[in-house]
Amino acid sequence: MARPLVVRPGPPLAGTLRPPGDKSVTHRAYILGMLAGGETVVRHPNDGEDCRATLRCVEALGADAAASGVVVRLRGAAGRLARPVGELDCGNSGTTLRLLAGVLAGQPFPATLTGDDSLRRRPMDRVVEALRAMGAAVSGRDGGRLPPLEIRGGPLRGTCFERVTPSAQVASAILLAGVQARGTTCVWTAPGARDHTARLLPRFGVAVESSRDRGRTRFAVAGPAKLAACEVVVPGDFSATACHLAAAAATPGARVEFVGVGLNPGRVVLLSVLRAMGARIDVRGVTELAGEPVGDLIVSGADRLRPVDIDPADVPALQDEVPAWTVAASAAPGISRLRGAAELRVKESDRLHALAEGLGVLGVRVDETPDGLDIQGGGAHGGTVRAYGDHRIAMAFAVLGTRASGPVTVDDAGCISTSYPAFVDDLRSLGGLVEEPPIAGGAGV
Repeated sequence: MARPLVVRPGPPLAGTLRPPGDKSVTHRAYILGMLAGGETVVRHPNDGEDCRATLRCVEALGADAAASGVVVRLRGAAGRLARPVGELDCGNSGTTLRLLAGVLAGQPFPATLTGDDSLRRRPMDRVVEALRAMGAAVSGRDGGRLPPLEIRGGPLRGTCFERVTPSAQVASAILLAGVQARGTTCVWTAPGARDHTARLLPRFGVAVESSRDRGRTRFAVAGPAKLAACEVVVPGDFSATACHLAAAAATPGARVEFVGVGLNPGRVVLLSVLRAMGARIDVRGVTELAGEPVGDLIVSGADRLRPVDIDPADVPALQDEVPAWTVAASAAPGISRLRGAAELRVKESDRLHALAEGLGVLGVRVDETPDGLDIQGGGAHGGTVRAYGDHRIAMAFAVLGTRASGPVTVDDAGCISTSYPAFVDDLRSLGGLVEEPPIAGGAGV
């Protein structure tokens, strides 16, 4: 049943917020812990449904997991995974499916990766092509383009991929296959692409060579490699913080401090975009966790934001934050433009369409292009918007309700639990006026 969420306009957001654990780092910590020998301790993992799907899958592949409070302990299989009984259900998580595809490519048994209706519509061809080139047999619908994917793994050969990939998930799948392959495996990533796997592998005892050329980064691993268990303290998730951050930046009088946020260079382009729009953002106390820079952000609402054109070269590092950016763009008088973002049409939803439709319902003029949006900012009124089962769309429209001229109803906010189960409580803690009406046809919440 749909779980509606209503956010009414109220006072500017204010207070202190510690975001949930980083989803990307949590996925990788669970998977590398499964491959490692010994006990891996993961502290402050993301507890959303996407990461729970990964944890269920690694257990099905032979890892022993025990959760206690904000700690998950994983006893790994030392590279010798168990053949799963039945399909591995990745839920709505493309990260789970793509990264596990890389792992299973090097295992001596067949396995099938599947997920919900949304995930089964998302293209996997770039991962499939790479794993086939390394020696794995991979099949799926539409010639291997769509899940479910059946992977018949075995001995892999180290391969250097010269074509640049903009996808951190594809690069991660290649590296995870590479640690099991014989010889050197290397992959080039586009400028700004995320590098969480390359940062985390050395924590598990696997050396990763890196070099840069014209903004691109080349990562290389030598296999087969043995992974050793370790402790991973997960930083706060910048992408989860992004919507609150954008709403605070767009609202005069708002002031929010975000504590312990992951500041991976491939994740924080939104900060430079918001600063270019006139937002006031300070970064303090930068340190390191799990190979990732971490610090505190202090965001103060701008009296008036400026429109901005997003450089297409920045889009690979802004994929998950585009919905949050539209919250600020809708408040900036003038036209803000996004181009080079066609990839957003094959996320959990067609995000370009979902954003254009929802903003239009709320009175914001938007022109949707094949690879972007033109947003005429200045203000938004209330209305009911569709989330299309996409957690980032739902969160963006929910926080937009804090600064609209009337209440904003998100038709189904249940999808937010895939990444941020505490979203409503955290928004309320900052002064957000949030209501959770009874579920239609149900007994309420």
